[in-house]
Amino acid sequence: MAHGIDTFERLDGDKRERIMDAAAEEFAQHGFHKASVNRMVGSIGIAKGSLFKYFGTKQGLFEYLFQRALKHIKAPLKNVRAETEGMDFFLRLRAVSLAVADFVAAHPRAYRIYLKMLFQEDFPMRDTVLRAVRDEFADFLGPMVDHARSTGELRESLPRTAVIFHVQALIDRLLQAALVPGMDGGLDIHDREALAARLDEQLDIIRLGLAREVPPTEQQ
Repeated sequence: MAHGIDTFERLDGDKRERIMDAAAEEFAQHGFHKASVNRMVGSIGIAKGSLFKYFGTKQGLFEYLFQRALKHIKAPLKNVRAETEGMDFFLRLRAVSLAVADFVAAHPRAYRIYLKMLFQEDFPMRDTVLRAVRDEFADFLGPMVDHARSTGELRESLPRTAVIFHVQALIDRLLQAALVPGMDGGLDIHDREALAARLDEQLDIIRLGLAREVPPTEQQ
């Protein structure tokens, strides 16, 4: 398997991209079980045996495609974290959220594959892949959360894992609202500007909470 991947990565760059594009399109359109290697190689114009030589199986191809997408999103997120170091936690969170949204806009097929895994329980490797996505994002967010707790921007009493879970849930749900028909809940997220505005509202809710401030006369 490793030798096959090495062979694939030594291919001409254009050919590698054509193979990855065809695989992403097939999995995005049909999910895993109904994805056809025959359709993939037909659209690329290569022998079916070549694809198996590189990746071994259809699952091997999918795993490579997933790891590639994960690698591609790490770079812009790390850049955002570095560029916003020292800024207010909620401004950093806004920048990270928009960077994720921009990645999804630039790689819509990767997001469609993710949604298929999210909502189709029989997707192979579903639990492993979803756990990997969440673990990677938790590892990324962790230092930001730790810093915000140490500086008093976030309450130290808040469990680290709970904060990370809440942030992940917010970003995940906003992207679904923006890109999945019927999931916007009336927020009308029709473009990036609208997404940014809805994001600001949600961050304001996180910062200030939902409960009304209790007047001094009502405090015990």
